[in-house]
Amino acid sequence: MKVVFCSDLDKSVLVSNFEKRGWVQVGPEEDWNFYWAGTQTCRNLFSVDSGYRMHDHQTINHFPNHYELTRKDLLVKNIKRYRKELEKEGSPLAERSIATGADDTSVTGSGRQYLYLDLVPVTFVLPADYNMFVEEYRKTPLSTWIMKPCGKSQGAGIFLINKLSKLKKWSRESKSPSAFNPCLARESYVISRYIDNPLLIGGKKFDLRLYVLVTSFRPLKAYLFKLGFCRFCTVKYDTGTQELDNMYIHLTNVSVQKHGGEYNGIHGGKLSVQNLRLYLEGTRGKAVTERLFSSISWLIVHSLKAVAPVMANDRHCFECYGYDIIVDDRLKPWLIEVNASPSLTSTTVNDRILKYKLIDNIISVVLPPDGIPDVRWSKTPAPEALGNFQLLLDEDLAVQDDAAPGSSTTPHSRASHRLQRWK
Repeated sequence: MKVVFCSDLDKSVLVSNFEKRGWVQVGPEEDWNFYWAGTQTCRNLFSVDSGYRMHDHQTINHFPNHYELTRKDLLVKNIKRYRKELEKEGSPLAERSIATGADDTSVTGSGRQYLYLDLVPVTFVLPADYNMFVEEYRKTPLSTWIMKPCGKSQGAGIFLINKLSKLKKWSRESKSPSAFNPCLARESYVISRYIDNPLLIGGKKFDLRLYVLVTSFRPLKAYLFKLGFCRFCTVKYDTGTQELDNMYIHLTNVSVQKHGGEYNGIHGGKLSVQNLRLYLEGTRGKAVTERLFSSISWLIVHSLKAVAPVMANDRHCFECYGYDIIVDDRLKPWLIEVNASPSLTSTTVNDRILKYKLIDNIISVVLPPDGIPDVRWSKTPAPEALGNFQLLLDEDLAVQDDAAPGSSTTPHSRASHRLQRWK
């Protein structure tokens, strides 16, 4: 049987991978086995109105309601719910540094720090949480906050504030619908405490772009691509208030930085995760570096566990997410956002090689050994099929391990069974 594929994206890293396997391309109206679709196509396909029913030999690259993880406001809501549920169960994972009341008004508010689940900066959704934000702001009036529209990507619509008056001005303007954009008044934003002590290399801020492949949410099966990279700002970091509007200092998105005068088209402002590890081992030591990378794996797994109960876990689906993580100068990782369709555009030669390998490895992991999509398959690839992916968590295997004699019984190991270090 020959695999027949369909794609909304005309990207060489996709098509060349498919053609290398001898797959045949067809249009979306024809019969297909493998569909690399845009998020809107996937939503349309799974909508009640479409009446479309997928067959056993079909697979698609998004879960129907991926936005529970990839919309900034829903990610925050799901993490808050996850932590409250663990607290209610009395789980040691939900332990806080200071005993407080049950009212968790922010993701990590003042005096409410979670010891193990402090995954994201203090975050509120506007306009709904405006009063709660003001209350938090007044506790630390010199702090800086970052505003992001919930449904946009690539740095669009983001700005920083350090005065309440600037937010009030924004609030007034957003309440009056623009003649050019009548939807403006209804758009929600997240406002998060800005990580103003980022780890710097060469005086510049950077974040990590990591690729995480999920083949199932119940049971959770997740893999981390080892060839992630750092994305650097083109201008040296400056905490001065006069530089708050300079996005070349604060936003690492390539879609922003490539327009700057200092942008280097050869390396694209990127550094491999492997080289970051070597740099940190040389400057901070091996043990501290290991702890950081273990913390990053922990963060990813628990963000996925937070959304797993609400995800439509269709067996026809898999999804590769782009995780954006900032490391602060104390080597603590913070989850900034998760992208449902990480860019497959290549900005450099190394970028093209990396993204080609990413797609090649994804296909090997998500398809059975015979290379034909089949929903009856257990979704447990052989170790040699993983390529540059490493297993983060497979709850099927974790259940087997828990049942084995001498299995670990600590809360940390139970919650993150099968979590592996990056090698």
